[in-house]
Amino acid sequence: MTKKTIALVAHDHRKNDLIQWSLEHKEKLQKHKLCATGTTGKLLEEKLGVTIEKFLSGPIGGDFQIGTAIVEGKIDMLIFFWDPLESMAHDPDIKALLRIATLYNIPMACNQTSADFFINSPLMESKYDKKLTVLNNYTNARKSYN
Repeated sequence: MTKKTIALVAHDHRKNDLIQWSLEHKEKLQKHKLCATGTTGKLLEEKLGVTIEKFLSGPIGGDFQIGTAIVEGKIDMLIFFWDPLESMAHDPDIKALLRIATLYNIPMACNQTSADFFINSPLMESKYDKKLTVLNNYTNARKSYN
């Protein structure tokens, strides 16, 4: 089995949903390295009884820290239970995180259903070589300017 690093993030109104989902999938999740933004990580660690690498709270830089870890190749999957009906003061940070996850082509679940599909995929148990087509095309196009 290939151990993955999974980032777990949830807006305030979705934290309980992510905790419940994580409890339902605890056996599978504990086989992987887990990280989360501050408050979400603290709550998950308490409820699951597993070690969670905790970044700062999202509004004070945690979203950027997770984005940086994605760029550095340290995160393999993002599970982000966000609240599409609630405007957040740090919406630009959230958009940046989602953009980076898309650019670096990591699996990203933004609701319970997609998270269920990911955690139950046979790809969770094996190495997966993701394609970085968009990123590589962008980088290669910029080389001609140098």
